[in-house]
Amino acid sequence: MSRTSAALQPPADAVKPARHPDAPVPGELLGAHYGQCFGCGGDQQQGLHLEARAGEGVSLTAEFTVQPAHQGAPGLAHGGVLATALDETLGSLNWLLRTIAVTGRLETDFVRPVPVGTTLYLEAEVTAVAGRKIYSTATGRVGGPDGPVAVRADALFIEVKVDHFVDHGRQEEIQAAMNDPDQVRRARAFEVNP
Repeated sequence: MSRTSAALQPPADAVKPARHPDAPVPGELLGAHYGQCFGCGGDQQQGLHLEARAGEGVSLTAEFTVQPAHQGAPGLAHGGVLATALDETLGSLNWLLRTIAVTGRLETDFVRPVPVGTTLYLEAEVTAVAGRKIYSTATGRVGGPDGPVAVRADALFIEVKVDHFVDHGRQEEIQAAMNDPDQVRRARAFEVNP
């Protein structure tokens, strides 16, 4: 990023992130963490339907195609939608750490417009961990994975316990997610939202 704030600079005692031994293998599609998630969920008709794949180390790649419902100015992606795509991508990194975390801070740079119909190619990685704080960065490109940079972000995620979601979420959705017989889906439902 051009001018990352001090809040997104890892402290001197931060450590290099370590991929969890049970993390998905490089190239594996991560899938939606929750069907109703606007960023990755398949049950959200107007959602981003972002698809992320595990990369090497604590990194991943992701893609989403800007639909007409995602526009702000005529024919261009809404900046908030692009920020959501970055947040979703960065949040998905926590699955590689097998850590439940929420967005604490997200700083974005909008470098060039992203037209409707364009696929945004995202790359993200965790850069450092300090206690409960997880520092990460992402870049979004248009025209292909090596195309020009359109957006980028730095983020700080904070590790939380599942109680964070139970205490603050709507009870019907919390109970439905907790009753899911699929243990992986049940765990992933509570991984990235603030």
